[in-house]
Amino acid sequence: MAAGPKDIRIVCGLGNPGKEYELTRHSIGFAVVDRLAADYGVRYWKSEAGCQVATIEVTSHGEKREVLLAKPQDFMNTSGGPLSKLARAHHVKPAEILVVHDEVDLPTGQVAPKWGGGLNAHNGLRSIADKLGTRDFARVRCGIGRPPGKMDVATYVLRQLKGAYVEEFELLAADGAACVESCLAGKAAWR
Repeated sequence: MAAGPKDIRIVCGLGNPGKEYELTRHSIGFAVVDRLAADYGVRYWKSEAGCQVATIEVTSHGEKREVLLAKPQDFMNTSGGPLSKLARAHHVKPAEILVVHDEVDLPTGQVAPKWGGGLNAHNGLRSIADKLGTRDFARVRCGIGRPPGKMDVATYVLRQLKGAYVEEFELLAADGAACVESCLAGKAAWR
């Protein structure tokens, strides 16, 4: 089991901006951050460093502190630029960042915290690792499973969800938000 971060100062959800991507598996990171914001009563988002940003107050190790919620407004494969700018502006080290993303190698509905490690061909993670200059940042992996049949991964992750899949997506967002809260409270079992 990895040690993991002491204090997370930025929670960055990955997704693609725009209404047409809102209910796609690839934007689960945005949905998790939106769920967290709703749980903490966030009413105000601002644009900063190419991200939509809101602030929440959490308690960890017996102390209250502020954490930034961030949704980079570049497309997934260039999300590292806005996140690294935001981190520099707030003097946040890579080890104090938690990235929430979709994970095809986890079964649908599973959520798992992870510390550092490989990028698993995820273009958003690759962009972030390139811009931060390290893979040593925390992640919350939200399982979306593998595409059915011979469908390619890009089609699968970018397809608009309908019907029962929307409900499944919303449940995953809620579970992802609960996992992030556990990470912020210092109670996550990092792998």
